Amino acid sequence: MEKEQERKNIIESLEKELKVIKTKNDLANLKALYLGKNGIVTNLSLKMKDIPNEEKREYGKFLNEIKDEVSLKLETLLKEIERKELEEKLASEKIDITLPSKKIKKGSLHPMTRIQNEFEDIFVSMGYTVYDGPEIESDKNCFQKLNIPKGHPARDAQDTFYLKDEYENFLIRSQTSTAQVRAMEENKEKGPIRIVCPGKVYRRDEDATHSHQFMQIEGLVIDENVSMADLKGTLELFCKKILGEKTNVRFRPSYFPFTEPSVEVDVTCFKCGGKGCSLCKQTGWIEVLGAGMVHPNVLEMSGYDSKKYQGFAFGTGMDRFAMFKYGIPDIRTIYGNDIRFLNQFDRKDGE
Repeated sequence: MEKEQERKNIIESLEKELKVIKTKNDLANLKALYLGKNGIVTNLSLKMKDIPNEEKREYGKFLNEIKDEVSLKLETLLKEIERKELEEKLASEKIDITLPSKKIKKGSLHPMTRIQNEFEDIFVSMGYTVYDGPEIESDKNCFQKLNIPKGHPARDAQDTFYLKDEYENFLIRSQTSTAQVRAMEENKEKGPIRIVCPGKVYRRDEDATHSHQFMQIEGLVIDENVSMADLKGTLELFCKKILGEKTNVRFRPSYFPFTEPSVEVDVTCFKCGGKGCSLCKQTGWIEVLGAGMVHPNVLEMSGYDSKKYQGFAFGTGMDRFAMFKYGIPDIRTIYGNDIRFLNQFDRKDGE
């Protein structure tokens, strides 16, 4: 009876104090008062040493029961306090849907991504496949198999980054033409090819119109009975699609080691419409592409029969088209990652 009365007194005292508890901090203090190191329930265990051995088991059971009962009542009140706090928080944070919304910041596609997507869409619509190649290449693929042997003066025009301890072996590519070589070699049947190869290239060059890293896209078509007329029609269609239907295209004889004959491709100045201005140096034309018929040596080195197959290739810097389209005066701005610069392009594409 003594134990039962003791339990009843503790529980009644606890319940009385629980009624005035409003916060988790007050509840934590009450928990320490009953279950802490020197708490009311904890101190009951001190009587264990005075209890006869045959009664200790029963007394231990009594201690566990009262501890569990006190813990349950404390835990029940804690959950109730947390529920009320959550309700108060939700009530204070209700959203008024009649208020004006805040402008949501969102990302914007990089101008080079926009240009690459546009280029790829145009050529895919003409039946081309997008082909990707590695940026670390061998000297053989970057130069030798493009009809530029060691010691050839054309190498001087591309100040190339060779890898340390790998001079004349491996480099980071200076042109995406290396992907064309890989595509021709991977084509085991040596049949027709129609691909475009976009990607980064690297050269030791940097000023307002040149960067040590820039983007190129090159195209390659190999088939029977391919002629310069096919090349001309393809590039005229491409230039009009990317720069506008009023764009005129001009072909000038040129020289590239991997094509013969070779041409430079000019378009009417997008700024003055061909009338002459500072951008086109009063000529009315801007050079945008290099192209030509694939040299027989290039076909033969990749396993093609140059007497059966012909082909044409073309290449351009995508950065240049981005500068033309968006009026970017300095190529280095494209790679500066200034958010104020990048945020312009959703608006520009919408104009």
